Amino acid sequence: MSRAFTRQDDTENVLADIGERPVSAHRNLVTEKGLAHIDAELGSLREELARAEADADRERIATISRDLRYWQSRRETAELSVPEQASPVVRFGMKVVIEDDDGKRNAWRIVGEDEADAAKGSISHVSPMARALFGKTVGEVATVNGHDWEIVELGV
Repeated sequence: MSRAFTRQDDTENVLADIGERPVSAHRNLVTEKGLAHIDAELGSLREELARAEADADRERIATISRDLRYWQSRRETAELSVPEQASPVVRFGMKVVIEDDDGKRNAWRIVGEDEADAAKGSISHVSPMARALFGKTVGEVATVNGHDWEIVELGV
């Protein structure tokens, strides 16, 4: 068997193994920044797809097409949610400052699943912490994994 046929078979096996990106079953709530992120991803992927098609790179085309399907699905189901400026309770899109019994503080912005990045101070609205915080006001306590956190500040 020639090497050309072996390479083609390997590529077909790789393409078959790519699979789809899993889409969350939760509501796709997004902030304005999150919606802009989705739109930017779509634009970038469309440009990458054009380059991959020009290069006839089947593996890149398959991977980019999979990612495009994911982001198109996320865009179609996106529900923009903007918090009320004067809301006294924790809602989606708000910044929440919490403090534990030892005085350790954390600040989290509650955002959509695709825009969450704990290292940058944002958590998903479906995370245990966000779920424990929703509907509470400054001075109330949220318990997550047996650890109590008092809400000390809310912001938008």
